[in-house]
Amino acid sequence: MAQQATPVRRARLGRALGPEPTAVSGVVLLLPGGEEASARRPSPMLATASVRSLGRRLTRAGRTDGLVAHVVHYRFRGWNGSEAHLAHDAAWAADEVVRRYGDVPVCLTGLDMGGRAALHAAGHSAVNSVLSLSPWLPEDDVAAAEEPVKQLGGRRVLIVHGTMDARSDPELSFRLAARAKKANRDICRFEVHSDGHGLSQHREEVLALAEDFVMGALFGRGFSRPVEDAFAAPPPLGLRMPLASGFGKSLRR
Repeated sequence: MAQQATPVRRARLGRALGPEPTAVSGVVLLLPGGEEASARRPSPMLATASVRSLGRRLTRAGRTDGLVAHVVHYRFRGWNGSEAHLAHDAAWAADEVVRRYGDVPVCLTGLDMGGRAALHAAGHSAVNSVLSLSPWLPEDDVAAAEEPVKQLGGRRVLIVHGTMDARSDPELSFRLAARAKKANRDICRFEVHSDGHGLSQHREEVLALAEDFVMGALFGRGFSRPVEDAFAAPPPLGLRMPLASGFGKSLRR
């Protein structure tokens, strides 16, 4: 009896979050967290729960501008070393956006290992911006190559990290941002003091910051003053900007 071939796993885009606009003029690709090493399939609901609420917030804010958001469903749970499966799936998703919607700007928005994937896949020609929340980054290792930053050139980049993150060291995202800032002035980083990996203590402020950045990066809306200041400030100031309590309630533009 002939042995059946193992089906090839493929990444896919989830359904658009919320009502899809008649004309799409910008896309957010939501990249959930993952594991350092795993060949298992992600659990669809568990893996995407952390980014779906953010996606819904962004689609509400950008509906009149033609924003659509999709969750990226990975082939594997793990990054898996040099295979960098999650980064490849993020790049595939950007290709799929071009196929579906044409020449529209894309913001890669990732959390945890998805934050790393967003940074890695930023070089795709459709990507104009990256929002990386609590990015998981590998510890410094003299035997391994540094995390790449060249692909961030020409993109707006915002990194957000809790200072009490016990899963992904916030110092590593600061060091990456400092290296990237040397070649790309359009990068900033906000620190959420006393918050952990899930950024749950200051969730409303983080969501407001994400909305402010994405609407500005994709549609040219004016950034809030704190974000403008973070982009303009020299390192390390613009890379250690504190996220103020109550951010988003009374933004001065």
